[in-house]
Amino acid sequence: MLTTLASIRANLRTRWHLFAGVFVAVALGVALVAGMGLGLAAAADPPPGKPQRFAAQPVVVMPHDRLTVEVDRGPHRAHDSKRIPHPQPVDKEILRELADLGTVYRDHLAPDAVGVDASAAAVREVVGDRAQVLTGAARRQADPGAERDAQAVVAVRAMLGTAGGVSAFVAVFVTASTFAFVVALRRREFGLLRLAGATPGHVRRQLVTEALAVGGAASATGCVLGSWGAPLLGRALIDNGIAPPWFTMSGTGTSPQWTSSTSPLSSASWTPWSPTPSSTSWTDWTYWTSWPFQLAFWTGLFVAVAGAWAASRRAGRIGPVEALRDADVDTDVMPWSRRIVGAALLAMGLGLTVHTLWTDPSALLKRKTYTTQPMILITAAAALAPLLVRPVLRLVRLPGAVGLLVRENATASVRRTAAIAAPVLVTVALAGSLMGSAESVSAAKAQEASEQTRAQLIATGDDLRISRPVPGAAAVSPSASTAVFVREEGTALVRTEARAVSDPAALAATSRLPVVAGDIRRLDDRSIVVNEEWEHHRVGDRLTVWLGDGRRTTLRIAAVLARGTGDNGAYVTLPNAGAAPVDRIDVRLPPGASPSAVTGALRAATSGHDLRIHTAAAWLDATHPRVKPQTRQGMLLLLGIALTYTAISLAGTQLMAASVRDGELRALRRAGTTRAQVRWMFAGEALVAVAAGTALGLAVIALNLGGLAAALGRLSPTGAGVLPGLGAGVVVPWGVVGGSVALCAVVAVGAGVLGAGWGRRNGAGSGG
Repeated sequence: MLTTLASIRANLRTRWHLFAGVFVAVALGVALVAGMGLGLAAAADPPPGKPQRFAAQPVVVMPHDRLTVEVDRGPHRAHDSKRIPHPQPVDKEILRELADLGTVYRDHLAPDAVGVDASAAAVREVVGDRAQVLTGAARRQADPGAERDAQAVVAVRAMLGTAGGVSAFVAVFVTASTFAFVVALRRREFGLLRLAGATPGHVRRQLVTEALAVGGAASATGCVLGSWGAPLLGRALIDNGIAPPWFTMSGTGTSPQWTSSTSPLSSASWTPWSPTPSSTSWTDWTYWTSWPFQLAFWTGLFVAVAGAWAASRRAGRIGPVEALRDADVDTDVMPWSRRIVGAALLAMGLGLTVHTLWTDPSALLKRKTYTTQPMILITAAAALAPLLVRPVLRLVRLPGAVGLLVRENATASVRRTAAIAAPVLVTVALAGSLMGSAESVSAAKAQEASEQTRAQLIATGDDLRISRPVPGAAAVSPSASTAVFVREEGTALVRTEARAVSDPAALAATSRLPVVAGDIRRLDDRSIVVNEEWEHHRVGDRLTVWLGDGRRTTLRIAAVLARGTGDNGAYVTLPNAGAAPVDRIDVRLPPGASPSAVTGALRAATSGHDLRIHTAAAWLDATHPRVKPQTRQGMLLLLGIALTYTAISLAGTQLMAASVRDGELRALRRAGTTRAQVRWMFAGEALVAVAAGTALGLAVIALNLGGLAAALGRLSPTGAGVLPGLGAGVVVPWGVVGGSVALCAVVAVGAGVLGAGWGRRNGAGSGG
C-alpha cells in the first residue's frame, strides 16, 4: 500500500502538466456550482425588507390575495393555491369595527390595505378570517413593489437554476473528456506497467486513487473560488437587471448592501454595490458546511472519480504491446459501449423532439424546454465526436506541405482532434440553440402580436377613463389586464392571463384575433373567449372559472382562439374583471384620418395616471422586443460560463497534447522543418479541430432549431412558418455563434503555438 501511494505521489509530481487540466476543470466546475448554489440559497430566503406605505402603523389589514381551490390528487383531496391579481377591498363592516379600536390610515397608492393604530391581538380578534392581519416585516406585503420584488426573486431562481444546470452539464462533460484524453496520452505508460506485471485492476485502482487526490484538492479549491466569486455574481445579476437591487449573496468577497429610505411614503432606495467586506468569516464552519458547498464539493469529487473510473476501464484493457508502439496513429478510438450510448442519446433527443412536436408543439416554445432539451443532442454529438470528426476532416483541403501535414496529423491523431473539437462543439451548439431559440420565440410572438393588431394608436396608463367620444376615431376599445383561473382535469388550478373589454364589437374592430370557432362579438357578461389550449374549448360549453378578484362564476364559451405562440389569452368583459383598472385603449382610425389630430382628441377625452399615447408600431416594439433585456443578459451569462470553461479546456488540452509530442517534434526538426513551420503546423491543427467542432455544433443547431421551426409552423394559424430565416420561423444568432467560434479559435491557436515550444522543454519522457 505504501509503495502504491508513493508511486501515485510520484506520478502526480512528475506528470503535473497532465493533471493540471483535470484539476482546473474540476475546480472551475465546483466553483460554478457553489456560486449558483449560494445564489439559489439567497433567493430562497431573501431579506424581508422594510415596510414603506404603512411604516408608522403597527398593524396592516389586507384582503385575502390568494385563491385556494380543492383539487383531486390521488386517493386524498388536496388544495391548490394561486395569487389573484385584483383582491376585493377590505369590507366596509371591517373598517367600521377597526375604527373603534384606533385610527385607520388609508393610502391612495395601496387602496386595498389599511393601517391601524391598535394592538395586533385586538385587530385579529375583530378581523378573524375575513382578511389578513400583517405585523412586523410582513407589513411589506402591502407595498406596491412587494409583488414586483417577489417576481424578481422568482426570475433569479429560474435563471440561477438554469445556469447551475448548464454549468454542471459543461463541467461533467469537460471533466470526463479531459480524463479520457489523459488516459489516451498515457497509454504507453500503462503498457509498460502491464509489461512489468501490473494487472488491469492495479491500473484501474491507480487511476481512481489519482482522481480522488486531484478531485478532492480541486473540489476544495473550487469551494473557495465559489465563495469568493459569489458576491461578484450577485453584482453581475444586479448590474444586468436580472436581480433586484437589494439582492445579496454571501461570500468571502464583497456584497451588495441594502438600505431603506427614511421616508415612509417614498420607495426604497438601494446602494447597488458597496466595497464593504461581507460578514462571512473564513473560520465560519456553519457557512462552509452549508448545502451549496456540500453539493458542490461532493459533486466535483463524484465527477472526478466517475470520469476516472470510466477512463480506467479502457486503461485496464491496454496490453503490454502498447509499450512497444511508437506510432501516434489512433486506432479503436470509439469503444462499442460509447457508440451505443451516443446512438441511444441521439435517438432519444430526436424522438423526444418528434414526440413533443406531435403531442404538444407549444411546449417546444417554453424556456424550460428549449434550454434543457438541446443538452441531449449536444451530449450525443459530443459522445460520438471521435467517430464523427474523421469524416469531417476528410473534407478539409489545405495547400502546401504544411497543410498536408496538418490534415494528416489531425486525421491520424483523431483522439487529440476530438478532444479539441468536443468543447468547441458544446459551446457553438449551446450558443446557437439557446440564443437562437430565445430569439426565434420572441420574434414569433412579436410578429403574432403585430398581425393581431388593427389599431393605429394605443394609449397606456393606470386607471384610464374616457369621458366623451373621440372625434375622428373609427373604433375605441378600452381594456384592462386581468386573469382567470380554471380547474384543469380536476387536479390543478391553472391561471390564464386575460383582457377585460368594455365593448366586444370595438375589440373586433381594433384587433385581428385568430378565431377558430364562434364570434368574439358575441362576448357578454355571461360568457368568455378561450383558446385551444384549454381542456374544454367548444363553443357553447359552460365553464366554472374564478375571476381575477377570486369570485367563482360559470361562463359560456363565446369563441375559441388558436393556441398560437402562447400569448393568446382569455377575454372577458369589464364587469368580470373586478377592480381591475383600464390600462390600455386601442384606437382604430378611418382611412385618411390624421393621427396627430386623433391623438390630441384622445388625450383631451382621457384621464388617468401616466397617460401615454403611442403608435401601434412603437407600442409593439416596446412590449414585444425580440428578446427581453433580462433574458438576453441571462443567456449571455450562461454562454460566458460555457466559453470560459471551453477556453480553459482548450488551453489545457493543447498543452497536455504538446507535452507528449517531443519525439514527433525532434523527427520534424531532423527532417528540416523550421520552428516557424512547426508553429504553423500546430496552429493549423488547432484551426482544423475548431472547424470540425464548429461543423458538428452547427449540425446540432440545425436539429434543435429545426424542431422549433416545425413547432412554429404547426402553431401558426395558417399552418406555415411565421418568420423568414433558416427554415420556418427560425432566427440563427450568427453574431453570437461567430464570436464564440472566434474566441475558441484564438484560444486553441494560441495554446497550440505556445505548446509547440513548451512541449520541447517539458515533454521529454511524458509519453512513457
